[in-house]
Amino acid sequence: MTVDTPVANVGRHLTGNTGTPQTGRGPNNVGGMNQELVLNNGVTMPALGFGVFQSPPEETSAAVETALKVGYRHIDTAAAYGNERQVGEGLRRSGVDRDDVFIETKVWVSDYGYDETLHAFEKATRKLGVDTLDLLILHQPAVDRFDRTVAAYQALETLLADGRVRAIGVSNFMRHHLTDLLARTSVVPAVNQIELHPYFAQPDVQKTDAEHGILTQAWSPIGGITFYPGYGDHRRSVLEDETIAAIAAGHHKSPAQVMLRWQLQHDRSAIPKSTNPGRIAENFDVFDFTLTDTEMAGIDALDTGVRSGPDPDVARPAFFDRVIPED
Repeated sequence: MTVDTPVANVGRHLTGNTGTPQTGRGPNNVGGMNQELVLNNGVTMPALGFGVFQSPPEETSAAVETALKVGYRHIDTAAAYGNERQVGEGLRRSGVDRDDVFIETKVWVSDYGYDETLHAFEKATRKLGVDTLDLLILHQPAVDRFDRTVAAYQALETLLADGRVRAIGVSNFMRHHLTDLLARTSVVPAVNQIELHPYFAQPDVQKTDAEHGILTQAWSPIGGITFYPGYGDHRRSVLEDETIAAIAAGHHKSPAQVMLRWQLQHDRSAIPKSTNPGRIAENFDVFDFTLTDTEMAGIDALDTGVRSGPDPDVARPAFFDRVIPED
C-alpha cells in the first residue's frame, strides 16, 4: 500500500571528507560522503549509522573498527546487546577521534526508573569508555510498567540538562505510547527508532513522529528481521523482492543498497548491521546514486503492514527483567 507520510522537521545536508565541523564535532565521515540530519534540538547526526544488534562481542570490536575506517561516523548499540564495551574498544582501535563519532545507545527495561536510569548511563559510559553520549534512548515502551518508563525518560531529561547526553529519544514507541509519554514529560524525543523496511513502514508512527518533530530512525532497515532465524516461519525476505531486485539491477547496486538509499531519500536515519567487512563497506556505498520518484513510489507500495519483530504492546516480563551487568 502507498501512504503519504510527512517528514519530521529536521534539516538535511551532505558532507564530504572536507566537511565543516558540526555542533562541536569534527567532520562526520572520511573517504566518502554521508548525509547528515539536524535533530529537533539542533544536534547534527549522520543519517547512516552502523548497528551491532546480535553482533557477538568477540566480533564487535573488529566490525566497529572496520566501519569507522570505511567512513561511518555513527555507531548504534544498546545495553541489552551486551557489546558496549567492545564498541568502545573498536572506536579506540580505529584511531578515529571520539569527537568525530556519534555514539548512540539504549537503556534496557530492567534499568527503568529515575535513579536506575541515571545509573544505567554510568554503566553505559563506563563500558564504552566515554564521558558523554550523543544520543541515549529508551529501548522499549514497556507497557506493563509504563510509570517506570516515564520515570526513566525523566532521568534522560536530567542527563540532557546536565550536558551528559546531547540528545534523548525512544525506541519502538507507537502513537499512543508517544502521546502518553509527551503528556507526562517536558522534552520531546529527538529520535524514535522503530522497525522500518519496505515490507513494514509504520506510516502512522512516522506521521506521529513528524507531527512532533521527532526523527524516525529505522532498525532492520534492509529487512533483516524478515529473514533472521528465530522470528517465526513463513516470512518473506525483502532482500529477495522482485521489485527491489529490478531497481537494484538498473543502478548496478545490491538490493540492500537500494533499501538504504530509499531510507535516506525519505530523510530517515538508518542503522544497518553486519560483521562482514565486505557488507559493511557495501552498506556505506549508497551516496553515488539517486532513486527516481517512480522507484521510490514502487518501494513504498511494498508495505504489507505486517510486523516481523516483537509487538511493543505485548508485555514480556521475563525478557524485560533481564539484568544488565555492571561491567
